[in-house]
Amino acid sequence: MSKPQVGIQLYSVRDRSEKDFLGTIKEIGEIGYRNVELAGYYGHSAKEVRQALSDAGLNAPSAHVGLSVGDTAIWDNLKQQVEYGLELGLKRFIVPWYPLGDNPSLDDVYKMADTLEQAAKIVKESGLSFGYHNHAFEFMPVEGKLIIDHVFERVSPDLLFAEFDLGWVKVAGQDPAEYVKKYAGRLPVVHAKDFKADGKDTEIGKGTVDWDSALAACESSGVEYVIIEQEQYDVSSLESAKLNYVWFKNRGWL
Repeated sequence: MSKPQVGIQLYSVRDRSEKDFLGTIKEIGEIGYRNVELAGYYGHSAKEVRQALSDAGLNAPSAHVGLSVGDTAIWDNLKQQVEYGLELGLKRFIVPWYPLGDNPSLDDVYKMADTLEQAAKIVKESGLSFGYHNHAFEFMPVEGKLIIDHVFERVSPDLLFAEFDLGWVKVAGQDPAEYVKKYAGRLPVVHAKDFKADGKDTEIGKGTVDWDSALAACESSGVEYVIIEQEQYDVSSLESAKLNYVWFKNRGWL
C-alpha cells in the first residue's frame, strides 16, 4: 500500500498561533508541509482561515474540536462547530479528549461512548466523519477490558473512527504497531508523537516509540494521514516542526 501523507497538528505551534495564527499557517507552509490538522481558529472566520491555508499551499482535512461536555448547550455548540468546519472544507471532525475522570466505572465508560455516539450522529448527518483521539487514560482496564476497546466496541465503526496518538499508546504500556493493526480499516489518521523516558515530549525519533514498526503498520493498515504533534520543546516550537519535517523527509515520506 502507499505511504500515508504526513502533516502537522497546529497545536504544535500554538504559542505562535496565539500571536499570529494566519502568519503561522504561512510559516508551516514555508517549511514544506502540505497537510495540517487544525486545533482552534483564534478568532478568525472560516473564510480567512481557508484563504490562508490556500495561500500557503496547505490542505486541512481534519480538525480537533472539543465537546463541551456538561454544558447544557453541548449539542448547539457542536452544530455551530460543524457549520464552521463545513465552510472551512474539513473532511474529519475529531474530539481530542473526553473528561472521563479518575477510576471510572463501566457506566462512566458507557456514558462516554454514548456521548461520542450522539455527537457522531450529528456530525455524520452533515457529511463529515467523526473520530476520537486518545491519551493514556483510555488504556486503563475497566472490568477486564481497556476503556478504548469498550468505547470502540460500543460505537459502530460507521459512526466513530480512531485517531490513535502513537506516543500516548506507548506511554500507556501498549505497542503502537499492534494497536494500529488491531483497528486497521477504522484508523484513517494517526498522531506521530514521541516521548522521552522521563515522559516529556521530544522530536520524532528521539524518544521511546519504535517508529520503524509503527510506521510500517500504518502503511500496511491503510492509514491515510500521519499527523505530527509535539507539545514540549528543547528548542522552539517552529524549530521542532522543522526537525520533525526533516525526519520524515529523510525517510522518503515527504
